[in-house]
Amino acid sequence: MCGIVAYIGQREAYPIVLKGLKRLEYRGYDSAGVALINNGLQVYKKKGKVAELENHVSGKDMRSHIAIGHTRWATHGEPSDRNSHPHVSGNGKLAMIHNGIIENYAQLKQELLNQGHIFKSDTDTEVLTHFIEEIQKSNHCTLEEALRIALKRVVGAYVIVIVDEDNPDTLIAARKGSPLVIGVGKGEHFLASDASPIVEYTKEVVYVNDYEIAIIKADELILKNISNERQTPYIQKLDIELAAIEKGGYDHFMLKEIFEQPQTIFDSLRGRLDAKNGTLTIGGIREHAEMLSKAKRIIIVACGTSWHAGLVAEYMIEELCRIPVEVEYASEFRYRNPVVGPGDVIIAVSQSGETADTLVAIESAKEKGAIILGVCNVVGSSIARLSDAGAYTHAGPEIGVASTKAFTAQLAVLCLIGLKVAIVKGSITQQRFQHLLDELDHIPEKVAAVLKLNDRIKEIAAKYKDARDFLYLGRGYNFPVALEGALKLKEISYIHAEGYPAAEMKHGPIALVDENLPVVFVATRDSYYEKVVSNIQEIKARKGKVIAVVTEGDQVIPGMADDIIMVPEADELVAPILSVIPLQLLAYHIGVLKGFDVDKPRNLAKSVTVE
Repeated sequence: MCGIVAYIGQREAYPIVLKGLKRLEYRGYDSAGVALINNGLQVYKKKGKVAELENHVSGKDMRSHIAIGHTRWATHGEPSDRNSHPHVSGNGKLAMIHNGIIENYAQLKQELLNQGHIFKSDTDTEVLTHFIEEIQKSNHCTLEEALRIALKRVVGAYVIVIVDEDNPDTLIAARKGSPLVIGVGKGEHFLASDASPIVEYTKEVVYVNDYEIAIIKADELILKNISNERQTPYIQKLDIELAAIEKGGYDHFMLKEIFEQPQTIFDSLRGRLDAKNGTLTIGGIREHAEMLSKAKRIIIVACGTSWHAGLVAEYMIEELCRIPVEVEYASEFRYRNPVVGPGDVIIAVSQSGETADTLVAIESAKEKGAIILGVCNVVGSSIARLSDAGAYTHAGPEIGVASTKAFTAQLAVLCLIGLKVAIVKGSITQQRFQHLLDELDHIPEKVAAVLKLNDRIKEIAAKYKDARDFLYLGRGYNFPVALEGALKLKEISYIHAEGYPAAEMKHGPIALVDENLPVVFVATRDSYYEKVVSNIQEIKARKGKVIAVVTEGDQVIPGMADDIIMVPEADELVAPILSVIPLQLLAYHIGVLKGFDVDKPRNLAKSVTVE
């Protein structure tokens, strides 16, 4: 959720931190702030966008070679100047930025109040800052030791970075449950929540692990665990380019990322799918393929758009592998004491690889003996490192808060996994296997064909942009696509939208249908087609407005629907990768026509790292 940026080195720190905060705006936030050392500790913070912080410090002396910056997404305390980060200790010498939630902050706060501490905010972060200060004072110890003692008392998730007026050549950071990456330069270090603020300065990074503390100077990086044992930093090379996190001439990141999908889907298949030779190679699950084929059941855990990808995968894997599949919201799975044990496979699907609920869910399942398979987009992310096996989606950085290209890459990779397990298990014929390899091989070019319908979809968006409600319907593989289409519209345009199985519409939602309700049918030609045609007739009989996504050459539905979007023919197992594209564009154009910021929808965050 929140964004963290920090710098220490020979350059001016503030411009680097400010640019980094702008790079992290996509994560979702409501306030921003910086702290630096210049004739003492200086802290500046402001409710609102980073631009408002920039205006606030205009004309001030911001020279410093050390600085920390933060964009906050409110948890404890309303969005305001005083609740913004960084937060300062009672003695005014420490400034801290923090991502995550300190669950026992109320208990700690009461202890500190009893000791005479006075708080200026409603946040858990300020409590932790004062707690560290109190430990340092009462134990006469270093800041590093005080932090270590404090974190043994803390319950919750955190990434924290501290700057100390008395030690202006050192940053101290710690991590548990939220991401932190350190960029390693020549005589300088960069800290951030993800690689986007770092990539233009260095390609060498260290991903900090849970329960690690980093002591960072301009020319030195020391990692220790919470028991004060030195750890060897593992330096990795970033595989992203600066151009990947810039708009590249598009009006919005969301539109850019929708139009990148022919390439990102190709990248998710590249090196894995060889349709010409009839082979499929997924290095991340090679050693576990046999075990996966013998799984008693597979449980897919995810949130949001990734949950919808999991629903499609449920249909795919059960059809291809004949293994029972359950799809769970990670936030529910972790709390309901599920029956999980050896022989079960958990597939964790997450764009960021940092989704808090999904992380905790798989930690619990792993403790019970389940095998964890991760499907993530971000290399080096927490879920990727916690998993026993898995596959990256290779969609590249996704800056738009509403997921688009990550979703279709997830579908492609989950389909590959299903096919690999099926061929190992022998639950699919060689003919069917080859057919699906060929179908996947042609998906990127078919997606490119769908994107040529952009202008037509914009016209449809203009026609329905003032509707108050939408209903999205589909059956079989297209039911999760309907759910995803409804979610995109809600996220981007703030129009109330619901997704349902088309047949379930008669069990309640049909009461909403009148001449003012647009109903979007995902009605590509598949084994459910005739049933969906009947459902369309039921909507038209009640004067509903029908927008239908259909297969090219359809001769039936165009005569019934008010608006038609035709996509290329594809096997029903891979068709969702195509049929979701028009729904992404429809949501995008409606949001833009209504004047909203489609890249940063209100109240939403890109990476949900708190429960």
